[in-house]
Amino acid sequence: MAKIRISISGKNLEITESLRSYVEKKVSKLEKYLNDNRTASAEVMLRIERGIHIAEVTVNLSGVLLRGEGKTGDMYTSIDSSVDRIERQFGKFKGRLWKKTQGPKLSELQAPGQEGEGGTAGPRIVRTKRFALKPMDVEEAVMQMELLGHDFFVFRDAESGEVSVVYKRRDGNYGLIESQF
Repeated sequence: MAKIRISISGKNLEITESLRSYVEKKVSKLEKYLNDNRTASAEVMLRIERGIHIAEVTVNLSGVLLRGEGKTGDMYTSIDSSVDRIERQFGKFKGRLWKKTQGPKLSELQAPGQEGEGGTAGPRIVRTKRFALKPMDVEEAVMQMELLGHDFFVFRDAESGEVSVVYKRRDGNYGLIESQF
C-alpha cells in the first residue's frame, strides 16, 4: 500500500511527540484512498492564533492538491476536523481525482458529442486563446482585467519579466500569482 510522506510544522506552539504521533495516525488514515502507484505527501501546519487552535492539512496527490482546515479551541479536535474535510473531498471528487491522476488525459477523450463508457461525456477544452504577454506592472494588469470584465488576467511582470496572474477574490480584493522557474 502507498504511504503518505508527512511533514509537520508549528507556529506559536511546540510540536510534542504525542501531537506528532496523533497527526501521523490521523493523516495516515488517508492512505486507504491511495493506489500503490500514486505518490502522496501531506504538509501539516499547526498554529495558535488568539487562543484558537488551527490545523491546516494540505495533501499533494500526484499533483492534485486537497486542503482541509480545522479551527477549534482544542488542537486535537482541529486536526480531526481538517482530516475529515479532506476525507469528504476524496469522497466527493473520487471519480474526478482518479481520472486526473490515473485516467486518460483530455487529449485521449472522445470528441464532443461522443459518449464514453459511462454514457456521459466529460468536460473538454472547447476553446483555445493565444495572446501576446505585454510587460506591465500589477496595477495596469488589474486595470486591464477590470476593463475586460474578466475574473483573472495573465501578464508579464515588467519588473521581474516572469509570467504572473492577477485575479479577483470573492471578498472583492485582488490576488496575485507569481510564477517561479
